Amino acid sequence: MQNGTLETAGQWLAEGRKLAIATVIETWGSAPQPVGSQLVVDAEGNFEGAVSGGCVEGAVITEAMDLIGQGGHKLLSFGVADETAWKVGLACGGKIRILVEAVK
Repeated sequence: MQNGTLETAGQWLAEGRKLAIATVIETWGSAPQPVGSQLVVDAEGNFEGAVSGGCVEGAVITEAMDLIGQGGHKLLSFGVADETAWKVGLACGGKIRILVEAVK
């Protein structure tokens, strides 16, 4: 986890917030964030970090908030060949896979 993101996650957990963490696990072609980039999200939709250049963060935050409520994890894929990518604005020409995990 990136330093600022790790510090934020630790602080939010200490405050009793429920969290999910999203991690870029694979990239192909043009990707604005490298593998290992992370985004931490709380149940209120507050977030810190980045998993893209801003083009898929909204969709990732929504999935993270759902997982906070139900637990578990989910693998998300975005790419220009995927209709979903255009809906969320991923037009950079690459593909990314993001693992979103609820933190207990």
